[in-house]
Order: sequence, then C-alpha cells, then structure tokens
Amino acid sequence: MADQQAEDRNLPASQRKLNKARGEGQVARSRDWGHFVAIAVGGALLLATGPMLVDWVKETLLQGLHFDGAAVRDPAFMGERLREMTIRWLWVVLPAGFSMMAAGVGASLAIGGWNWTLKPLVPNFAKLNPLTGLAGMVSKDKLIEALKGSLLALVLGTIGALYFKAHIDEYIGLLAMPLSAAIQHGASSMVSGVILLLLALAVFAGIDVPLQRYQHAKRLKMSHQEQKQEHKEAEGNQEVKAKVKARMREMTKRRMLAAVPKADLVVMNPTHYAVALRYDDKKMGAPRVVAKGADLMAMKIRDLAKDSKVPVLQAPVLARALYAHAELDREIPAALFAAVAQVLAYVYQLRAALAGQVAMPNALPELNVPADLDPHNKPVPGMEVFD
Repeated sequence: MADQQAEDRNLPASQRKLNKARGEGQVARSRDWGHFVAIAVGGALLLATGPMLVDWVKETLLQGLHFDGAAVRDPAFMGERLREMTIRWLWVVLPAGFSMMAAGVGASLAIGGWNWTLKPLVPNFAKLNPLTGLAGMVSKDKLIEALKGSLLALVLGTIGALYFKAHIDEYIGLLAMPLSAAIQHGASSMVSGVILLLLALAVFAGIDVPLQRYQHAKRLKMSHQEQKQEHKEAEGNQEVKAKVKARMREMTKRRMLAAVPKADLVVMNPTHYAVALRYDDKKMGAPRVVAKGADLMAMKIRDLAKDSKVPVLQAPVLARALYAHAELDREIPAALFAAVAQVLAYVYQLRAALAGQVAMPNALPELNVPADLDPHNKPVPGMEVFD
C-alpha cells in the first residue's frame, strides 16, 4: 500500500507543503558544496598569507626549539612553553577555522536559505524502533548518499596517492634541506595538491547540488488525493463556513436592532427597505448608518423604531440609495449629504413643533437624491440583503 501511494505521488509539492516542510527543518542541503567552499576559502587564505605564514612557522619552530640550561632545570618551564606555543598557534588556527566555518554556513544558506526551527530537536521515540531505523538505512536516498560518499573518498584518495607518488622524491629531498627552506618548499608543493583536491570537490559539488534539490523535491511530491485534501483544509469545511457566516449575520442583525432605539430617524421605502440614521454633530462629521434591512428585516426596524418613538419617514428614493450605497456603521456617502440634511432638518422641525416651540412643518419637500444612486435606475453589484 505504501509503495502504491509513493507511485501515486507524481505532482509537485504545493507552496503550503514546502512551507510546512521548511518549518520541520526539511530543506535542500549539499554537504559536498559546503566542503568545497570551506576548503576553497582555506586554500585561498593559504595562498594569500603563504609567505607571511611560512615566516611565522619558521619563527615559531625556532622559538619552540630554543632552550637554555637554566630554563630546562625549571620544572615549570615545559608547561609554560607549551601554553605559550598553544596560544600562538590558536591565534592562527582559530581565525582560519572560523573563516572556513563561516564559508561552509554561507554555502549552505545559498542552497536552502536560512531556516530556524527547533522541530528536529523534539524527541521522536519512533526512531528508536530498530526495524524503522533499518528501513531508513537501506532506503534509496541513503544508498545514493553512501555510494556518492564512497566514490568521493576513492577519488580523493586516488588523487592524493598519485600526487604523493609523483612528488615523493621532492618530499624525501626536504629532509636534506635546512629547516626554513624545507618549510617554504613544502608549503609551495602542497598548493598544487590542494588545487587538485579542490577540482575534484568542485566536480562532486556541481553534481550534488542539483541532485539534492531533485531528491528534496521528489520526497515532497504529492498525490492527487493529498492535493485535494490540502485544498479542502485550506478552504475549510463548507458546512462550518456556512454556519460561521450565518452566525455572523445573526450577530449583525442583533447589533443593528439594538442600535435602532438610539437612532434619530428611520428612512423607509414603504415595504422593501429601511435605513436607520444617527447624527451627533459633536462626534460625527456626517450622519451614520446604524441599521439597515430589506423586506422582513425592514419591517422589524420600522416596528422597533415606532415602539421606541423614533421618527419613521417615507422617502423611497433616499431609502433605496442609502441601502444600496451606505455601509453599516459608516458615514453616508457625500453625494447623499444634501438629501439626508433635508430629512434631518424636517425631523428636528417636527420635534420642535410637537414640543410647541414652532409651527407644524409642511409635507417633506422633494429630496435632492442623484439619479445614478437610485438602484431602480441601474443594478448595484454586491448589494447585500438582510432578510
């Protein structure tokens, strides 16, 4: 069954799966590329600092092999000399080592990028199963890695042996040279050998980098079923989403109905649309829509407004325009300022008349509503209906 599933995985990994794999520490890495860059940097440092390094080695050896009678008779002399020589060598070895380490890390980042995760450090007791570990050891990828490592060791060993055989007379001749000349000649002779090793590593790195990327992409391939399941998870369960939307609509309705008693007026198209407006000149730059609805919801807004003694005005064109173009809990569109101002002025005058302060106003004047904002003149896309 597992083999059948592996054969079915012939689709490239999605970005979601790639991101998940990266979060688990699975990225394409090439050891051969890292080894090549690190050794190349070390060789470059050796070439750049060769003359200076040769002089330093000669001076260090002369200093280390220089003794006098008084110093030899001191029991603590050898320990002190060892400490001095160790510190002296560390001043050279550590910078070179850190440079090569930084080069190796940079080479790794160039292939797979930076990836910080603690997931690989989480204990996985399934790996303690010897049968599972044995299956992992004899996998196709492990076999390729083993063959590649063996071939690399064979090639590098062959190059080293042939190079040593071709220059054995030179190395034997170093024994007859003075120490300073032997160090200088030996260092220059090593450079050509290092270059040959770098060429071999470069060839293996050039093969290993695309190979690791191919194997990484192959391991993450998906089947049609996995792709469908991932798409379903990304989109979410349709039934759950429908319930969430219904819940959100219900909450919106309750919030709107709770805001109606605080409105200044409700504008209606007698049976289809109702929009509740509120305006506070100290807090708002323009009237704000606190509730709106169509059909049954419009009737609920109307009845609640009447029960709360909120004026309800019949203004069909304005009600349709507000319903179509004004957002809930937002200020009305600027194009409707004039019409809404007429309605508010009428309501304020009506309230003052009922309080006996002014004369009763005449009928509501004709409102200045732009024709292009009336949805009866043209369809309005995305017009939401609360039923």
